[in-house]
Amino acid sequence: MPRAFTPKVVTANALIEGDVIYLSADNSWTRDLAEAELLTDEAHAQLRLLEAEQQPGEVVGAYLADAQAGNAGPEPTHFREDFRRTGPSNYFHGKQAVGQ
Repeated sequence: MPRAFTPKVVTANALIEGDVIYLSADNSWTRDLAEAELLTDEAHAQLRLLEAEQQPGEVVGAYLADAQAGNAGPEPTHFREDFRRTGPSNYFHGKQAVGQ
């Protein structure tokens, strides 16, 4: 039996900077997961992923990531996505340096 569809967000990496980015409802890319469009319909999620993949001048490696509704917007449901949104882990820079 197929697994039930769970909510997703479209995520990728910005082509030039390499930052983790998310597709928002207004078709723009954001670096803040809370601003991403939470997709609850499987067909719509697949369509949004196709739209993202048709932007090779802006993004690389687009895919659907599991998410859930949170108080301030979508939140990750898997450790990998929670880890990705904090940036590289080899030393503190970028988003990680802000909290230091």
